[in-house]
Amino acid sequence: MISPAVAGSARSITSLSSLTSALHNLSLTSTRSFSSTCPSQKTRILPSYIPPYPYGPRRIYKQADSGLYGGATIQFGNKISKGRNEGKTRRTWKPNIRKEKIYSEALGKWLDLKVQHRVLRTIKKVGGLDQYLLGEKPARIKELGIFGWHLRWQVMTSKAMRERFEKERQELGLGKPETFEEFLSRYTMEQQVQAAIEDRAQRSAELASEPIKESLPEAHAEATPSPTLNVA
Repeated sequence: MISPAVAGSARSITSLSSLTSALHNLSLTSTRSFSSTCPSQKTRILPSYIPPYPYGPRRIYKQADSGLYGGATIQFGNKISKGRNEGKTRRTWKPNIRKEKIYSEALGKWLDLKVQHRVLRTIKKVGGLDQYLLGEKPARIKELGIFGWHLRWQVMTSKAMRERFEKERQELGLGKPETFEEFLSRYTMEQQVQAAIEDRAQRSAELASEPIKESLPEAHAEATPSPTLNVA
C-alpha cells in the first residue's frame, strides 16, 4: 500500500514536469502579427546602367511605379447625400488598374503588366506597347513613370529596335552614332574650353576695372631742382 506522503510527492513531481514542459513550449513571438500603421513603401530605384529618369520617382502613391499608371493617383473628396440622411461623407476614388498581358514586338514576348484602363486605350490607339513607350512628347515621358522608363530602355536596346534605328540612319544618310565614352570625352572637353574662356573674360574685366595710378619715381623727384626767382 502506497503511503500518502509518497503519493503527494509523486503528484508534485508530475505537476512540476508539466510546468516545465509548458515553459519550454512558451513562445514570445505571436503567431499573428498586427499593426495599426500602414506598411512603409520603398522608393523604386533604377539600375546604374539605365539613364536617369528626368522626373524622378514618385514621392506619394509609390505603387504607381510598379506599372503603367499614366500618372494616376488616389483622389479624395466628399459624398453629398440628400433627403433623410443629408450630409457629406469622406470617400476616395482609386484609379482603375487591371493586370493585362500585352505583347511587345521589339522584345518578342508577352508581358504581364499592371495597366490603367485609360493607358490601355492609348496603347490600342497608337498601335501597340512599343509605340506607346517610344513616344517623345514630354507628357508621354512624364506619364510613363520609372516603370515605363525601364520598359522604354529595354525596347530601345533590343536587337529588333537597334536594326530599325540603323536602317533609318542609312536612309537619312547619317553616320554611325557616337558611343557613350566618346560623348563623355567630347562633353568634358567642351566644358573645359568653356571654363577657360569664362576665366579669361573674367580676368580681362578685372584688369579693365582697376584704376590707372600715375606717379613719378622718388629718385626723379629728388633730382629735379625747384624753380628760383631772380629779383633784380
